[in-house]
Amino acid sequence: MNYTGPKVKLSRKLGIRITPKASKVMEHKNYPPGQHGKRRRTKQSDYGMQLLEKQRLRMQYHISEKQMGNYYYKATHLEGNTAELLVLLLESRLDSLVKRSGFARTIYAARQYVQHGHILVNGKKCDIPSYNVKLSDVISVREKSKKIECFQEAIRNSAAPPYIEINKSELSTKFLNIPDRDEIPVQCEVSLVVEYYSR
Repeated sequence: MNYTGPKVKLSRKLGIRITPKASKVMEHKNYPPGQHGKRRRTKQSDYGMQLLEKQRLRMQYHISEKQMGNYYYKATHLEGNTAELLVLLLESRLDSLVKRSGFARTIYAARQYVQHGHILVNGKKCDIPSYNVKLSDVISVREKSKKIECFQEAIRNSAAPPYIEINKSELSTKFLNIPDRDEIPVQCEVSLVVEYYSR
């Protein structure tokens, strides 16, 4: 089940800035929510740290626990570093690349835009947020949706990572190459996530 509660509260609990609003609030409330948020916490166990990092990664991509487990399973059956492959699989999701391209300000908005049919992949409508985007695929906003203010506002302040080529005037983007782990703007110790699932 995906989280549907307050995003700012979730951000403060996990210590990551999931939405623009959370970024503003955490500038002056950079501690966990609740009346005991400012108190010194006891030292976390190894399991506690692994669980926290798993939740951080999961919430940044807004996926369910079952989906997260499935991505880990896929990563373990590919050749290479499991932690890097896990992040790459998550980053290749259509909703993730819609956000990275600047078409949406949050991952929640990106998923909604995909599900509502505003996004095209290689000129064809794709309303599946988990769709695995391939290299050289072109993601674009459909013609009828380009004038919608939410897209115009998001793209004005966007800055795409180096593995994406963006055309702001056409509201289209191309998945150029497989990114290095340090190019993917994810706040998480992915090695601890791998440890959590390999227990």
